[in-house]
Parts: sequence; structure tokens; C-alpha cells
Amino acid sequence: MPSQKDELAERRFAKLVDQIRAMMSDSLKPEYRGFYGQLILTQQTAAEMGEPADVRRAARAAGRRLGWRIRTHATDDGTLFIIDDRDPTQEVRDLAARRSADAVSALIASVRAEARMRRTSAPGTLPSGPRGPGQDV
Repeated sequence: MPSQKDELAERRFAKLVDQIRAMMSDSLKPEYRGFYGQLILTQQTAAEMGEPADVRRAARAAGRRLGWRIRTHATDDGTLFIIDDRDPTQEVRDLAARRSADAVSALIASVRAEARMRRTSAPGTLPSGPRGPGQDV
């Protein structure tokens, strides 16, 4: 009887590994050629998959199948981060750096535009720019 339980546990684990591997593969951006992989499992999703230790062990096994160097981190609220910690090629690093810079620039532009809209739409303000203390309209 114990061998049936072991076999069943092994099959469940293999299924969990396959499920996590598929999720990890889906999270990849093709332009990064398999690098910068990450998967974030909410507490609810991770709990639905099984015991936290089993999910982390399955994530490490799935990562090995994908050629990732896995790092996992569980937060106090139960969120599980699964991250590929390999060093990408210089070309992929450069692309990721450009994408990051573009994202930051877009965020800054958005914040500036929103601030400009607030300044110009507030009652009693002039669109002439920021004012210092004592320069009320």
C-alpha cells in the first residue's frame, strides 16, 4: 500500500511541476530569449496548488527543466515569487535596459501631464507655471 501512495504523490508532484513550468513559460517575453523569467503566485493561487514547500520544490524542478537558475521568495502574506536568476547576454541586457528606460520615461511623462492638468484646471489658478510661497492669485 505505501508504494501506491508514493506513486500517487509522485504523479501529483509531476503534474504540479508541469503546471508551474507552463505558467513560467507563458510569462516569458520572446524578445528576451528565455531570460528575465518570473512568475508571481498570489497566496490564493499558491494555496490552490498545494503546500507551500511542495509548490516551491515544484517551481525549482520546473525551472531546471527550462534551464533557469531559480530563486524563490515567499512573502509574509503568502505571495510566492519565482525568478530566473541567470545572467543574460549583453544584447538582452541592453534591450531590457532600453525597455526599462522607456517605461520610466513614459511614467514620468504621464505624471507631469497629470500635474499640468491639475494646475491648469484648478479654480483660481493661472496656467503660467508653478508659484512660490506668497504668490497667490
